[in-house]
Amino acid sequence: MKRLYGNTGGLKAGQLRRLEKLYRRRIPPENAISFELAKDISRLSGEIRRQVGLLIDRSGKIIRVLVGDHRQIVIPDVSEYRLAAGRLRGLRCMHTHINGEPLTKDDLTDLALLRLDLMGVVSVEHDGQPPRIYLAHILPSSSSDQPYRLLPPFRAHETHVRCLQTVRALEDELASVRALHRGEGRKERALLVSVTDASTRSDSDGLDELRELAVSCGITVVGNVVQHRREADSRFLLGRGKLEELTLAVLAKGATLIIFDQELNPSQIRSITNQIDIKVIDRTMLILDIFAQRAQSREGKLQVELAQLKYLLPRLATKNTAMSRLTGGIGGRGPGETKLEINRRRTRDRIANLERSLGLVRKQRKQRRARRSKKQLPIISIVGYTNAGKSTLLNTLTKSRALVENRLFATLDPSSRRLRFPQDIEVIITDTVGFIKDLPRDLVVAFRATLEELESADLLLHVIDISNPRFMDQIRSVETILTDLQLQDIAMIRVLNKQDLVDPETARQVTRRFNGIPVSATRSSTLLPLIEEMQGRIVQSSSDHHPVNPA
Repeated sequence: MKRLYGNTGGLKAGQLRRLEKLYRRRIPPENAISFELAKDISRLSGEIRRQVGLLIDRSGKIIRVLVGDHRQIVIPDVSEYRLAAGRLRGLRCMHTHINGEPLTKDDLTDLALLRLDLMGVVSVEHDGQPPRIYLAHILPSSSSDQPYRLLPPFRAHETHVRCLQTVRALEDELASVRALHRGEGRKERALLVSVTDASTRSDSDGLDELRELAVSCGITVVGNVVQHRREADSRFLLGRGKLEELTLAVLAKGATLIIFDQELNPSQIRSITNQIDIKVIDRTMLILDIFAQRAQSREGKLQVELAQLKYLLPRLATKNTAMSRLTGGIGGRGPGETKLEINRRRTRDRIANLERSLGLVRKQRKQRRARRSKKQLPIISIVGYTNAGKSTLLNTLTKSRALVENRLFATLDPSSRRLRFPQDIEVIITDTVGFIKDLPRDLVVAFRATLEELESADLLLHVIDISNPRFMDQIRSVETILTDLQLQDIAMIRVLNKQDLVDPETARQVTRRFNGIPVSATRSSTLLPLIEEMQGRIVQSSSDHHPVNPA
């Protein structure tokens, strides 16, 4: 192993020999640094006018000598040293500051990023005084945003912190915090991240929806980090400074997961996870995980697995820590851990098998639609943004008991019911999977068999939650998806749901603006105008295309 690391150019042979001799020095394990060693590196650093650093393991052995410039040292890759959950790196860094300054922000960031046992500074004194020592360690649980503690400075000859005792106490506390979080129902604790050039309000709306998605997935959200940039960083998406801030926030808040609102490409996931020792997923992976939790039917499970494998295929190019963090738990449902680690060829084979299976599903659905067409039963399909109240409306209209939950994507598997209008006309009314802004392309492709049901609809009910402050954006998202599916020519009624949750004047304004019908899907008495409009549209459609089928 190369033990002398850094910028040694321009040093004299004698100075290099003095640096190399540092390897043979040992430090009592309980001491952060010995008095004699502190004096030696302080004197040498002042002579060469460069920072000098030592990486020391818990036995007191010096494993690397670092040489920087007058401003900083660079710590080499230390990934070979242990870093388990609830544990620190097993290394401490002691280095000089030639102008006598205390620990800097960069020092504290390295402490947090690398999860070192200790970060220390040995001052270079010019008055003959013993060097002053500054120390900091990670703070496992903190009510502030600073996940570290600065210890009072002391002179090198003074009694100072008991190193091993302090480190063991810190690891005990880290383990206790981890155990506490596991005791909270084994929920992941997530930090939400957004990098955007949009307005503050738009960004806030996006994070609000990401938070709802995370909560719907059973995740505890512990905070968010936002960066406004004209252009995203090609390597990290975030800027380097913001990435360091994110690392500190992970430690301060005890996060176990980072969720990006923007889709990450494979190289960005690798770069970020190489910098931060934590699982990283994006919005697409979160939505896929929700779908994997919700899918009940064989068809739904096939569709979700297909979407997940298509998403993961480019991320299987190389097996690294980024991929290992996508296995198990949030982001690892559906295909399962073993399938996430198979090679690209077998993944493509599995994708081909799934597509053949879903091809059969599409064929069966086509046959069912043909049978319904022979019976001349009109079809009404309910569409809308996720959690807008589609299943509730279906239940109230048909007096059925389809699953209803106040969370995103509660319904994945479509359900159909018969509905009889007052004019003794019978129709089939179908609930569909909810839409969402920027619905992952692979999901749209995978759920094509389900979404093709909409092609045979005689009427669409677009359910809109007008109590949601983002409902206008949701309308645009849904109708954009309908256009992408080439369904924009099907007759549609805008159903303005949850009118009871807004004031009457707001409901009237929204009704006029969007030419919709206000309802409260939980109250059948409010549905009469909607039923009359549906019946009129079906009668008109039937007279145009085929005679109405009286029951």
